[in-house]
Amino acid sequence: MLARFVGALIAAVLTMTSANAAWPERPVTLVVPFAPGGITDTLARITAERLQSALGQAFVVENQAGAAGIIATEHVARAQPDGYTLLFSTITQIAIAPFTSKIAYDPIQDFKPVSIVATSPFVLTTNAEFPPKTLTELMSYVKDRPAQFTYGTAGAGSLSHISAALFLKRAGLDMTMVPYRGLAPAFDDLLGGSVQLVSATPVELRPFLHSDKIRLLATSGSVRSASLPDVPAIAETFPGHEVTTWNGILVPAKTPEVVIDTLAREILKAEKDKEFTGRLEQIGVDPAAVTPNQFGARIAADVEYWRKVIPEMGLQAQ
Repeated sequence: MLARFVGALIAAVLTMTSANAAWPERPVTLVVPFAPGGITDTLARITAERLQSALGQAFVVENQAGAAGIIATEHVARAQPDGYTLLFSTITQIAIAPFTSKIAYDPIQDFKPVSIVATSPFVLTTNAEFPPKTLTELMSYVKDRPAQFTYGTAGAGSLSHISAALFLKRAGLDMTMVPYRGLAPAFDDLLGGSVQLVSATPVELRPFLHSDKIRLLATSGSVRSASLPDVPAIAETFPGHEVTTWNGILVPAKTPEVVIDTLAREILKAEKDKEFTGRLEQIGVDPAAVTPNQFGARIAADVEYWRKVIPEMGLQAQ
C-alpha cells in the first residue's frame, strides 16, 4: 500500500515537472495596464514578438486600461500562477501606486519580478509659442505668474503627473494639474495652447520630435538622455533630481521558477542582440535587462524612495 502511494506521488511530481519544463505549451497573455500606443504598450509588443520567436508560442498583448494601471495589476495578481498570464508593468503600479491609491494587491507579496526590459526618463515639454525657452526661463516666468498656467497629465497619480509635480515642487512653482485619459489628448491641448506643460517619455514624444510646434526643456534622468543629448537634465539645475520609469515583466507570486528562469534568460539574450536593442533605442528608451534578483532589489529601492517622496508631495491616498 505504501509502495503504491509513493509510486503515485513520484508519478505526480514527474508529471508536474514535465509540464513545467514544457512551458509554454499554449499562448501566453502579456497584460499591459494602459491603452494601446504608449511607451508600455510599444515595449510590450516588441518584447512579445521576441519571446514568441524564441519560445515558439504566441505571446498575446492584452490592454487593460484604467485607474493608472491598477485594474490590470489587480487582475494579474489574482490570475492563475501557471505562467500564462504575465504583467508588463511600470514603476507606477509597483512602487508608487501603493502610496497614492487604494489598491487590492501587495506589490511585493503578490508578484515575482522577472526582468526589466528598458528604462526611460521624462521630458518637460512646452508649446513652442510659450515664451520661456529654457528651464531657467520657465521657472522665472511661472514664478512671477502663480496659478496662471496648467500642465497636462495622463491622470492623477500617473508618472506624467508625478514627474511634473516633483519638478514643480522643487522649483517652487504653482501650476494647476489637468488630468486626461492618456497623454494623446494632453498633447492636443498643449499644441492648442490650453495647457502649457506636459511631462512625457521620449516614446510619447516621437510624433513631435521633429516638429517646430513644441520645445523640449529638460529631462528627468540623473544625467542627459542618450536619445536626447542636447536636452539638459533637470539634475543640472537641481542636483539629485531623478524620475525614471522602467518597463518590465512580473508574474503572480506562485508562478513556477522554471517559467521565471525561462523568461529572464530570453530577455537577457534579447538585450545582447543588436537588432532588439536597436529597436529599443530607436524609440528613445534605454535597454536595461537585469536578473530577477536585481529587479527585486531595484523594486525594493524604488518602494523606499517613493514611500518618502509621495507624502512630501501631498499625493498620498486619502
